Amino acid sequence: MTAPLKLAPRALYQEVAERLRQQIFGRELEPGAWIDELKLCAELGISRTPLREALKVLAAEGLVTMKVRRGAYVTEMSERDVREAYQLLALLESDAAARVAAAATDAELGELQLLHDQLERQAKERDAFFAANEQFHLRLLEIEGNRWRSQIVTDLRRVMKLNRHHSLFKQGRLDKSLQEHRALIEALVQRRADDAAHLMREHFDNGLAAAGSSSPIASA
Repeated sequence: MTAPLKLAPRALYQEVAERLRQQIFGRELEPGAWIDELKLCAELGISRTPLREALKVLAAEGLVTMKVRRGAYVTEMSERDVREAYQLLALLESDAAARVAAAATDAELGELQLLHDQLERQAKERDAFFAANEQFHLRLLEIEGNRWRSQIVTDLRRVMKLNRHHSLFKQGRLDKSLQEHRALIEALVQRRADDAAHLMREHFDNGLAAAGSSSPIASA
């Protein structure tokens, strides 16, 4: 019998990248902040080589911007960046919603209903709400099954977290967002593909409009 393969543990630079990723999402490293490589190396007990490899990973994800002779900075999104990201998400996810409404199994639609129910329950818990919201959208994409679409949307959503600062709770957007989700899940479960596409696009359009009224980014 062939001996089982032993998988190598995750490389150090990947561990460092994940650590920095969580610091960025947790606002320990704010958008626009300079990343002090020497300080981080001392804190993590590592050399600069794995740190620089980690920064390359985060730069490829769009979370870090490398500036010549100035080092690495946490990426800041301009208003144009935000607008263009929303427009792409609206296109990609509205098409996915139509396809899911038309072709998903009853069990898969039931999964989305359960995720929506979870979203409703988390309405007053800020972080839990955003996590449940993202889980719903990403599961819809998994059900649709286009891995290229899923990859692009995942990358866009990761970068959007740089500026998302829970403005739903500041602008009264949360209730409206939940209403949009209710209409969307109803269209999905009833297999109204055209309505599902329209409602998903409208959901993102309204999120962008809310984002335009203040610097933080509203959820979609």
